[in-house]
Amino acid sequence: MIKVSVFYPDGEGATFDHSYYKDRHVPLAASSWGLERWQIERGIEGPYVAAVHFEFPSVDAYKSAMGSEETRAVLADIPNYTNISPVIQVSEIVG
Repeated sequence: MIKVSVFYPDGEGATFDHSYYKDRHVPLAASSWGLERWQIERGIEGPYVAAVHFEFPSVDAYKSAMGSEETRAVLADIPNYTNISPVIQVSEIVG
């Protein structure tokens, strides 16, 4: 199992529309990639205003999703909810 975490660092001038992210962007990404499991976090204290964690069944599934035509629409949607450049972590779930 592969977990892809997308973190949005807080900073001066950072904007983030949590409602849009939860209601529109993350469902767009999940449906585009055929995912059934994800988790959204809203930062309360710490370096990030938000994060999402997507679960992919394999590295190949992740790579296929990132290379898909649908991913262009997901990336094009980012300015609709934030001006933050995300930090992405790809991990293997081992326990």
